[in-house]
Amino acid sequence: MIAAALTRKERIISVTGLGYTGLPLALAFARKFRVIGFDTNAERIRQMQQAIDPSHQLEPHDFANADIVFSADAEDLKQAHFHIVTVPTPVDALKNPDLSHLLEASAAVGAALKSGDYVVYESTVYPGCTEEDCLPVLERYSGLQVNRDFKLGYSPERINPGDRVRTLETIVKVVSGSDETALEDIAAVYEAVVSAGVHRAASIKVAEAAKVIENTQRDLNISLMNELSIIFDKMGIDTRAVLEAAGTKWNFLPFFPGLVGGHCISVDPYYLLHQSRKYGYEPQVILSGRRVNDAMPAHIAKRLVQLLIARGKNPSQCKVLVMGVTFKENVADIRNSKVAELVRELMQYSVAVHLVDPLASANEVAHEYKLSLLDAPGSQYDAVCVAVAHEAYRQWTLTDFKNIMTDSPVLFDLKGIFAPPNPSEGILYWRL
Repeated sequence: MIAAALTRKERIISVTGLGYTGLPLALAFARKFRVIGFDTNAERIRQMQQAIDPSHQLEPHDFANADIVFSADAEDLKQAHFHIVTVPTPVDALKNPDLSHLLEASAAVGAALKSGDYVVYESTVYPGCTEEDCLPVLERYSGLQVNRDFKLGYSPERINPGDRVRTLETIVKVVSGSDETALEDIAAVYEAVVSAGVHRAASIKVAEAAKVIENTQRDLNISLMNELSIIFDKMGIDTRAVLEAAGTKWNFLPFFPGLVGGHCISVDPYYLLHQSRKYGYEPQVILSGRRVNDAMPAHIAKRLVQLLIARGKNPSQCKVLVMGVTFKENVADIRNSKVAELVRELMQYSVAVHLVDPLASANEVAHEYKLSLLDAPGSQYDAVCVAVAHEAYRQWTLTDFKNIMTDSPVLFDLKGIFAPPNPSEGILYWRL
């Protein structure tokens, strides 16, 4: 069995793609097995060789006692026997699946494949992608045939960026294989590092579908909360108070309104949509949820401008501070940031916007969104919008906000992390 050979370190695991998913996975395996961590970004590799996580999720001690070699040379993949692919699977400008990273990785792994090897994909895809899109590339570049010469599998990633409690080891891992032998061998490898155990899916397509609906379900639940927040705002009702009251029933699900960005929840539904359309069905509920969530930056910007006007301010003469640009709290990842869209929406109203974030890279924000990230907040803001619930922002007090605001200011608390101030404080408070 491959797991036994890996345990004896007679065989090597490769992990291709060392981002938020790949690096923690590679290090987890490297505490038990020999690992080659491969990424095409040579600068990221250089940092990891110095025990630095370019994604700022892991500490230097997380690299300790890891039997791993980091490499940007695809030739090194030929040393491995159990290949795991964890590259990004984004969508393009038209919201269609972008498989370019996945197919490039498949070509690199395919060129390194040997008889007896295993290939397991972890990237989020639509049902059928592993066998219909990736497998032909593996076979073409290797000259080998699945199940006769090598085994194929899919095990969806379940990394939760910024979460130091629910880690890879503590989350049940879904695994699948191209045949029964592949399934059991792949399960045995993952069981060596995942203490929570594994779930053997009935097929690769089932495992792919399970992953893509996890985030689709969350997307739809959040879209409902966002739509409710719009309705209740028009009624003058505090949505958070409503959810707190409804949450006293045992079967009420704890979802909250907010901006839905990032590389998972705002992307995965489009992969399912893509494949559904290929089969002749136009989804209704999924599309509706996406429309609601995608429209939230414009809704929030409009409400902020309306409240500035209600305070007797001319939006074109106002200065607004937006706090946080990453897609979620306590991470540095800015992919698919809806905060960036919010900033652009505010700019459409000729509002002067300042943007800060203690974790995001100013260079990445400039490159990705053509926006400037300030080192620290300024002063004399007509409104402050706390867009991301970073731990650093949770420490702010009402006095901290007052010190950087003008008279009759507006405070937007998108994540509802602060208690509404007393009206006597002179701050108009709004939250989703």
